[in-house]
Amino acid sequence: MRILLIEDDDQTAKLVKQSLVKHGYDVDVSNDGQNGFKHAVVGGFDVLVIDRMLPGLDGLSIVQRLRAARVSSPILFLTAVGGIEDRIEGFESGADDYLVKPFALGELVARVAALGRRPPIAHEDFYYRIADLEVDLIKREIKRGGEIIRLQPREFRMLEILVRNRGRVVTRSMLLEQVWDLELDPKTSIVQTNVSRLRLKIDRPGDIPLIRTVRGLGYRIDDKD
Repeated sequence: MRILLIEDDDQTAKLVKQSLVKHGYDVDVSNDGQNGFKHAVVGGFDVLVIDRMLPGLDGLSIVQRLRAARVSSPILFLTAVGGIEDRIEGFESGADDYLVKPFALGELVARVAALGRRPPIAHEDFYYRIADLEVDLIKREIKRGGEIIRLQPREFRMLEILVRNRGRVVTRSMLLEQVWDLELDPKTSIVQTNVSRLRLKIDRPGDIPLIRTVRGLGYRIDDKD
């Protein structure tokens, strides 16, 4: 398995590379954002491990540009920036996993191995159409009836979870964990409040209702009754 590590700290890069190579992986290293991005676009890597704070081009920008360029390799953020909002921002940029420094090398290897076992992602997995609602997860573009809909980051994340589970129930607990990265009482009103705001933007007057409440369970998105 080929891995690209984009990390500007030489000591960290050395330790990570040694650990991954020890476990049989082929590892390339870039120590700045611009070169790392160029390498990632053309390299055909199985997993990308990217620091957030990089010279030349920061990690968030790298991930956003890679996803816009249709690079579907799994991405692990490796960073000292570990607040909840920072992690949410990282996932919303297109990353698949997030490991906060300081970290155990064994955990890093395990996470890389797990990402490497994921099946390749087709472009279709980033584009969804339900009735006249179009969701492009790479461009982060939402349209209903051909009109652009502007969503806040958490609204976009909620819609992404719903469309990826089209026709299936998404529970309140799932939304709490995946949108807010929190384990709270599922009876809290934060989910209902934000789903209501999302509905106002997606299901406008005259539109076919797509976001449906499944009483006692959660929500689902579909164009079928």
